[in-house]
Amino acid sequence: MPTHDDSPQRGPSAGPVRVVAAHGDLDIESLGPLRHALETAAEAPAVVLDASGVTFADSSFLSVLLTIRQLTDLRIAGAPPQLLRLLGITGADRIIALYPTVDEAQRAERADTGP
Repeated sequence: MPTHDDSPQRGPSAGPVRVVAAHGDLDIESLGPLRHALETAAEAPAVVLDASGVTFADSSFLSVLLTIRQLTDLRIAGAPPQLLRLLGITGADRIIALYPTVDEAQRAERADTGP
């Protein structure tokens, strides 16, 4: 069983493209703070999720991403291989834009897939 990182996720930055950083293990037991940060950030036209610190993610994390994607232009930056695999297997990588870095995600034009 994976361990959980109970430290809070970094909340949203200000501006038209908000950045939220996620780290540690993200599953049903640990998603509360990240879900709240993403819901708050979703008031902006675009949200970049810095996923470079994610060590584990399950289907409950995927569910949060898909919910947020319905609210705003969600972009994921720096996703580690395990998360890329989850997004690829489920097809979520076709509706959520992926970028290698936060800077590239922030500079990107609005995703064509639209919320």
